[in-house]
Amino acid sequence: MQTNLSQIVKEALEVQCEEFTRLVEEAARLLAKENGQVGNFNIMGRLVKIKPLGEAIIVGDLHGDLESLIQILKETNFLYETNQNNKTVLIFLGDYGDRGAYSAEVYYVVLKLKLLFPEQVILMRGNHEGPEDLLASPHDLPIQFQARFGEKWREAYSKIRELFEHLYNAVFMEERYLMIHGGLPLQAKTIEDLAYAHIKHPKQKLLEEMLWSDPTEMIRGVCESPRGAGKLFGENITNEVLRRFSVKILIRGHEPCGDGFKINHGGKVLTLFSRKGLPYFNLYGAYLNVELSQKFENAEQLIPYIHKF
Repeated sequence: MQTNLSQIVKEALEVQCEEFTRLVEEAARLLAKENGQVGNFNIMGRLVKIKPLGEAIIVGDLHGDLESLIQILKETNFLYETNQNNKTVLIFLGDYGDRGAYSAEVYYVVLKLKLLFPEQVILMRGNHEGPEDLLASPHDLPIQFQARFGEKWREAYSKIRELFEHLYNAVFMEERYLMIHGGLPLQAKTIEDLAYAHIKHPKQKLLEEMLWSDPTEMIRGVCESPRGAGKLFGENITNEVLRRFSVKILIRGHEPCGDGFKINHGGKVLTLFSRKGLPYFNLYGAYLNVELSQKFENAEQLIPYIHKF
């Protein structure tokens, strides 16, 4: 029986605290068990290696924007296509909640999709899913959960915080892409550094930079970020780190973009932002839908595959 998007959204809008909590626990158990070969993925620690087969739908920050998530799923026809074949992978770059009014509902939908299609859905970690010592500020989620679930909200919030620890640090496609929510960690020398950055935190700053850093055209090297965590990094850092990992393009979220996307560092960095509306001021959201077998030298070549809405 085919899964219906309208039914999933209806469930998300009506779900009560106990059912929501059970869904989060089930998704956390699934993510915790993922290791080695999972469909077209090979999982090591909190890193996903993807083979260059089929197509990818890559979604940027949602921040509680259920309407944009629904639009992306409708435009890509993800549920129908995935029910027909297993060659499409849906990658979320993190930041599912906070800011928007439908954070719990967005979490419900993406976790439901993961449970329904575990070999086709990848859930990455954003800075709004960070560890306790790196909480984004303001951190709206407790207030949103209290409004949504009433006096039992703490249980749901506690479980969603536990789930964050199982989300992925990075997605890697050899000779093609490195996907990280925020930015490139300068000290990362190997794939293992990306895969186990969460274990080395907070002694090393790898995870902090992966969740919080941003590219800039203004400097060489790195400097402190005005966000209060992570770094600003220049084009020379991007070139150095991408060369180190034998990939062409960093695909990331983390930054609002007026057109839903932006390109930095001579086409080596593509930022996607899929949320629309306040408190951000972008006129468009965007996502990427691309065949993974294709090779691109820079992000400018990806523009025909970026869908603005």
